[in-house]
Amino acid sequence: MTLSHAKDLRSRMTDAEQCLWHHLRAHRFLGLKFRRQKPMGHYIVDFVCLERFLIIELDGGQHQLQANADAVRDRYFQERGFHVLRFWNHEVLGDTEAVLERIRLSVEGGWQP
Repeated sequence: MTLSHAKDLRSRMTDAEQCLWHHLRAHRFLGLKFRRQKPMGHYIVDFVCLERFLIIELDGGQHQLQANADAVRDRYFQERGFHVLRFWNHEVLGDTEAVLERIRLSVEGGWQP
C-alpha cells in the first residue's frame, strides 16, 4: 500500500514540491542523490538524501493543524539518525534560493547521524 501511495504522490506533486525537485533531482544539488516521495518505515517523506541522512519535508497550510503529528514523525526519523528540515510551501515558491542555502548549510555543516 505504501509504495503505490508513494507513486501516486509522485504523480501529484504540489507546485512547491515540483519547484524544489527541479533543483534536487539528477544530482543537480551538490552532486547528491535525492529521492522524492520515498517510503521509509510507515511514513512517506517528501525528499531524502540517504547518503547524508537528510530528510526535507514541505508543509502547506494543513500542517498547522497537525504540528503534533509532525513532531512525532520528526522524532521517529531523528531517533534513526536523520536530520529533518521543514519548509513552508510559500518559502520554497517565494524564496527558493534561501531554501537551497539552508539545505546547503545543513549538508556542508557536516550533519552526521
